[in-house]
Order: sequence, then structure tokens, then C-alpha cells
Amino acid sequence: MSTQEPVPENATDAFVDGDRTLVRGTAQAALRHRSFRIVWSGMFVSNIGTWMQNVLLGAYGFTLTHSETYVAVLFFAQLGPLLVLSTVGGVLADIFDRRRLLLVCQFQQLVFSIVLAWIATSSHPDETLIVLCVLVIGVGNALGAPALNSLLPTLVPKPDLAGAVALQSVQMNLSRVVGPAMGAVIYAAAGAAPVFVINAGTYLFAMVALLAVQYPRHSTVPPGEGVMQRFVEGFQVARRDPLIRRVLVTLVVLSFFSLAFVGLMPVIAAENLGIEPRSVEYGVFYAVFGLGAAIGAISVGTWFAAFSKARLVRPALVAFGLVLVVFALVRSPAGALVIAPILGYAYFVVITSLSTVLQEHVDDAMRGRVMAL
Repeated sequence: MSTQEPVPENATDAFVDGDRTLVRGTAQAALRHRSFRIVWSGMFVSNIGTWMQNVLLGAYGFTLTHSETYVAVLFFAQLGPLLVLSTVGGVLADIFDRRRLLLVCQFQQLVFSIVLAWIATSSHPDETLIVLCVLVIGVGNALGAPALNSLLPTLVPKPDLAGAVALQSVQMNLSRVVGPAMGAVIYAAAGAAPVFVINAGTYLFAMVALLAVQYPRHSTVPPGEGVMQRFVEGFQVARRDPLIRRVLVTLVVLSFFSLAFVGLMPVIAAENLGIEPRSVEYGVFYAVFGLGAAIGAISVGTWFAAFSKARLVRPALVAFGLVLVVFALVRSPAGALVIAPILGYAYFVVITSLSTVLQEHVDDAMRGRVMAL
């Protein structure tokens, strides 16, 4: 059987790869597909650099200003563009070639990461200029993220989609482990600029991977539709479809009320735990949170592969809420190192399960716009 040939969902629960029997829908089955494996690996290396930069930016900003507000502004500059522009990126992902769109966005982020490194070489860097540069990088991420979320699942047949979605979460969270740990060592020894330069270099891995694979072209939007109609259609689909609507509402409520701690990790480390943001200890603290999140994502595509992802969300949400309360009350570094990975685990069981439900449900022609929401 060809590695790209989909197996009918009702034909069998497993298929043979050499001497092994692989269960459909698992992470192992998704990695069997060459194009997915190459793109996944390239994005993994790129995300290591991204998380080196993302995590160290907060620590760098807090070290420069000792201002919680400035750290929050930096975090908003990183991710705020997703709020405004990801729907635009979703429209672009459904109209244009997703690979070309990703290449442009990756190159833009590479260039401005170098600019950020140049700003950081100053002994007294302009704080406003740092925010503006991070904002431009955030814009590139916002426009490219829907294309990546739409492209990766098309590189595997539908029976293996759950494993591919789980591996997307694994990739992001393993990079949260490796990136902060590496970045903290470099930042403590040499400052922020080398971290930003290394991040710029990692974008090349993603670009090479994208150029190295064959991938299916997605269905194009009917030519009679205007840009505004295409933009609005994603919202209309979400409003009409009760499953999509329920998933999106859950994600919005969880993100708005429960995830502010992710952006304020440097402040939590400094004020609650007595951990200096410019230190190896801070990198380890953030890395164990990412390790727990990675294990949570892996578990959805392995141990929980046969479970209903919709039903898995409920106990995971309860567990996340309870552990978040404990995390808020912890005041010792040792206690935080125990609680942080458990918090990350529960958090990403929720996120990966919701993403899997959404990816399996949405039509490919609408995938970019719906995943952008």
C-alpha cells in the first residue's frame, strides 16, 4: 500500500507497516507519512527557536524595566495580532497556495528577528522599538498560523488525522521544553541578542522542509465570491454549526479567563517564587511546564487514541481548573516545579482534544478560515 493512500475508516482498525501493526489515528501512524514527517520536523526546529525567543522576551522585558505592564504589553505584541489578523490569514490560506503563504510569513519573521537582535545589542535599547518589532513578528505569525494549521492535516489521510493533530501539539510543546532551556543558558551567559539571532536561523529549517515535500492542493474558493464574503463565511459556518460553535466558545472562555499566567511567567517566577528571570532556573521552570504540556498532547494521540475526544475534554477541564488553583497558591520553587508540569499536562489534553474534534469535523475548503477562528 502506498504511504499516501488513505485507508477507508470502516475497513480496518489497524494496518501493517513492515513487521508492525499500527493503529489508525495514533501519532505513530501519522509519522508513517513522509511529507507530514518532513514538514513536522522542520516546524519543530523552527518552533524551538520561536520559543527560545518568546519565553526570553518576557524575561528580557522584565529585566529591562521591572514592569509587569511592560511584560504584558510584550506578550500582547507577540500574540495580539492573532486576535485581529488570524481570520484574515484564514481567508488567505483558503485562497492562495498555503506553502507559498507560509514561506513568505516565515521569511518576514526571520528578517525581523534579526532586527530585534540588532536592537538588543544596544546597552540601552529603545523599549518602544522592541515592542514594535515584536508586533511585526506577531503579524507574520498571525497571517501564517492558519496556513500551517490547514496544511499539516492534509499531509495524512483522514483516519490518521487525530494522530497528526496530537503531533502538532507535541511539536509545539516539546519546543517549549527545549527552547526555554537552551535560551535560558544562552541568555544568562551572553544576553538576549544571540537568542534572537539563533531564532532567525531556525526559520530556515521550516522553509527548507516546506520546499522539500509534495502536498495536495486544497479546494479553491469559488471565483464569484468577494474577499469580504470569504472573510465573513468562516463566521457564518461557525454560527450555523453547533459543534464548531461549542468548541470555539470553550476555547475563548478558557483562553480569556485562565491562560493569562502563560504570558506573565517571568513575573510569577520573580514575585511568587523568587526565581530571577535572567537565569537557568527560569528556563528550567518554563521547560517543565512545556514538558507536561508535551506529554499531555502525546497522551491524546497514544494512550487516549481510542477515547472520544469530546468526552475527554470535560474531566481534563476540571483537572486543569483545580491544578491552576494550586499553582496560584504555590510560593516555593520546588513546589512550582512539581505543579507546573501537571498544569501543562491538563492544559494540553484540553487543547489537543478540542483541536482534534475541530480538525476532524471541518471541511478542507473552509479549514483555513475555521481554524483561524
